[in-house]
Amino acid sequence: MFVSLIVLIVAAIIFDFLNGFHDSSNIVATMISSRAFSARRALAIVTIGEMVGPFLFGVAVAKAVGHDVVSGETVTVAVVISALVGAIVWNVLTWWLGIPSSSSHALIGGIIGAVAVEHGFAPIQMKGLEKVLIALFCSPIIGLVFGFIIQRFILRFLVSTGAGPGANRFFRTGQFFTACALALSHGTNDAQKTMGMIAMGLVATGFQKEFSVPWWVILISAMAIGAGTATGGWRLIKTLGFGFYKIWPIHAFTSQFTSASVILGAALVGGPVSTTQVVSSVIVGAGASENSRKVRWQVCANIAIAWVLTIPAAALVAAGTYFVVKFIMVLAGVQI
Repeated sequence: MFVSLIVLIVAAIIFDFLNGFHDSSNIVATMISSRAFSARRALAIVTIGEMVGPFLFGVAVAKAVGHDVVSGETVTVAVVISALVGAIVWNVLTWWLGIPSSSSHALIGGIIGAVAVEHGFAPIQMKGLEKVLIALFCSPIIGLVFGFIIQRFILRFLVSTGAGPGANRFFRTGQFFTACALALSHGTNDAQKTMGMIAMGLVATGFQKEFSVPWWVILISAMAIGAGTATGGWRLIKTLGFGFYKIWPIHAFTSQFTSASVILGAALVGGPVSTTQVVSSVIVGAGASENSRKVRWQVCANIAIAWVLTIPAAALVAAGTYFVVKFIMVLAGVQI
């Protein structure tokens, strides 16, 4: 079982790295497009925040992903590996196409697909799944509304106070703090999903009797997502930073502040949300608050389609991967 656990951990680290690589665009895109920071400096700031975040705000999200969605006694190594591979394949595909899809949706889809193939849908705990899906699907709506309201409030405040060009400098400088907050919130929410999968694997292989997240799991999860963020997903940065509309420092400040608030709030209550969805919807909300015609709605539609397809697509990939993984493990004489 030790070999199986190593394979599982490697798959989890790859998923975590790709999560950081995939989602770094969500955090740095507005910083770069508003010309507040160079790409290299933006990524450096965000990478530090990503690596620190997982140590600060508990493991409620890890428990939701690794313990609350499926019955622990029914989870095998093959299921966990297949779920991770399903999510990895979908993340790579959407990155290649330049579509900001959700790593969180992909992972949940992978878990559902792999479990359903091995045991059917009975082991899936509907109460836990319902909690996860509510967080995933409500968070972008909350982000859209909050982005609209906060942007409108800031604009009216600036008009009422007669703010001049100095306001632009304030929003440019302020992005250092809002970007750090967003990186911390993303690191704690998204790295916990990897922690949950590894902890699930530790239980499945018998190395742990009960679900818990050891300190070394937190450490490698933080390092993997930080390394992925440092690499940067440039295809997605182009979509988020330049695809919706012309982003100015005020839009970047608003989107980072609002996104960080939504994501961190969800992490504290154990809601695994999609950073991609939240940031994208906040950017759209902020732009629409000024003029809805400035938003390129076709880009939004393409992203929405990817969001809808992610869970079933990742589930199908994980279901197919399960048979391959099981065959290889049987062939190698590894206990499933």
